[in-house]
Amino acid sequence: MPAPQPDPMRPSIEIATLSHRPEVLEANLRRSPCVAEGVLPLTVIPDAPTASEGNNRALDSTRADIVVLAHHDVYLPRGWEAVLEQRIAEVTAIDPDWGLIGAFGMVEVEKGYGPVWSSSLGMIVGRVGMEPLPVLGFDELLVVVRRASGLRFDEGLPGYHLWGTDIVAEARARGKGAWVCSLPLVHNDEFHEGMDASFITAYRYLQRKWRDRLPLRSPITYITRSGLTIYRWHWKNYRSRAFRMSLAQDPATLDPQEIAWRCGWADLRPGPKTPQRHIPGGP
Repeated sequence: MPAPQPDPMRPSIEIATLSHRPEVLEANLRRSPCVAEGVLPLTVIPDAPTASEGNNRALDSTRADIVVLAHHDVYLPRGWEAVLEQRIAEVTAIDPDWGLIGAFGMVEVEKGYGPVWSSSLGMIVGRVGMEPLPVLGFDELLVVVRRASGLRFDEGLPGYHLWGTDIVAEARARGKGAWVCSLPLVHNDEFHEGMDASFITAYRYLQRKWRDRLPLRSPITYITRSGLTIYRWHWKNYRSRAFRMSLAQDPATLDPQEIAWRCGWADLRPGPKTPQRHIPGGP
């Protein structure tokens, strides 16, 4: 029997990740069924000096129509790729020339959208959108790039922070839509102290780059001409540190498959299924 031919109407999809800690990659993203079972190819970019340079290397190292840029500490539940295809179809119906889709981001109504589990916060964060929503800035945990959009990442942006806000601004400046959708996943991330020096450096870079388009909105704070939001956020982080630490879970002790099951995301495939609980250490 001849092998089935790919559907020319379905976009090809690949996943890429920047990773400097192989043990985190193996414990999380590589365990995603769509990766572990070879449904979606995975490209790993090791030790990139900046996120933007690494992301461009990821685009250059892949050939698919759709490139999913995912953190190495992300776990994609079974059937996630089918949900992504559905979300792509929904966005395309609204905006055929879209550029970006994200799993979590800030929208005009001052809310974070996109249901994701965050181990650093010990909870599901992000509202469930009933439809794709235009986004102001992405969390960088997972961003989907449509290759035909021609979007590239600004390699002048230093470090690993705020590229999810910068690429949305780039897309909007080029007339390419950026959308946030419901793409449930587990972000098995570590506790975040707050804005470090590299975050401030990236903030100042975007202040200069987008001075005629400010303010910009990231999931962390606004980027404004005055920069006073930095000091407000430092104060907020200081006051909330003990509370945030009480919520945070140690990702080294967590099984992302177990978290997905507890969130109701063990199997995202459509149709009836028998609920199955993942047994730690099992298949």
